[in-house]
Amino acid sequence: MQNYILYSITVLIWGSTWLAIKFQLGVVPPEASIAYRFALAAFLLMVYVYVRKLPMRFKIQDHLFFATQGLLLFSLNYILVYLAEQYLTSGLVSVIFSMIIVLNVIFGAIFLRNPIRPRVVGGAALGLFGLIIVFRPEIASFDPADGRTLGIFMGVGSVISASLGNIVSARNQRAGLPVIQTNAFGMAYGALFMFLLAITRGVDFNFDPTFAYVGSLMFLAIFGSIVAFSTYLTLLGRIGPDRAAYVTVLFPIIALILSTLFEGLSWSFSGIFGVILVLLGNAFVLLKFQNTELPTASAIGE
Repeated sequence: MQNYILYSITVLIWGSTWLAIKFQLGVVPPEASIAYRFALAAFLLMVYVYVRKLPMRFKIQDHLFFATQGLLLFSLNYILVYLAEQYLTSGLVSVIFSMIIVLNVIFGAIFLRNPIRPRVVGGAALGLFGLIIVFRPEIASFDPADGRTLGIFMGVGSVISASLGNIVSARNQRAGLPVIQTNAFGMAYGALFMFLLAITRGVDFNFDPTFAYVGSLMFLAIFGSIVAFSTYLTLLGRIGPDRAAYVTVLFPIIALILSTLFEGLSWSFSGIFGVILVLLGNAFVLLKFQNTELPTASAIGE
């Protein structure tokens, strides 16, 4: 599948999952919802692997990296996102999350020895300035006990966890581990971590049989987890974590539109200006896409 198709699928799905997560909040605790989501996704992937007769025997060391990817990318990342959306609109959480581009570049340099280019520093500064403008009221009246402030911190924490998960995924693919099986085991381990966390915290594993909850759960498990992560992590393996994160320049636009339509997200001039700066900063990090087709694996030369 060509890269631009992978990008399109990932952007359209992940641009809408932020709103779908809102339908998961309320009756069922976030820990339980995440455990249900990734347990279902892992089960469906395992069935697919079994039907396709794909190899499933891996070394213990491989399973340790599967588990690390599951903890960072399918567990810790998502509990922080779910909790952040209890205090912030889904569109604003997606804007915070778009800064994963910068973190992918930084962590890629630290752990994968990828070079940091000067435009990354400029793009990071521009994006950070945009975030400060978007959340200026919360920063000006900083209060650790304030819900929106807490939501911002949780959103930032989710980005850090997701970015480190991206780096682990890139490492796994460089080691020759297949994306589908890695995701299947990673999501299984991620669900297990969430079940253990929920049990430790005494969470009630109840269930909401309403159409809104069940429908959003199915959408998030099948499309948001299986399809989107498969397309995104395939891109990540082909072109690297910094360029694969280009999808986060685009999905906040979809998320903000949906948040405005369905969550009543209100806009101010400074808020619009801040979001534009964040998106421009992210795009600047990936400036080499300008006037070129999205790169193929052979064009990157990692």
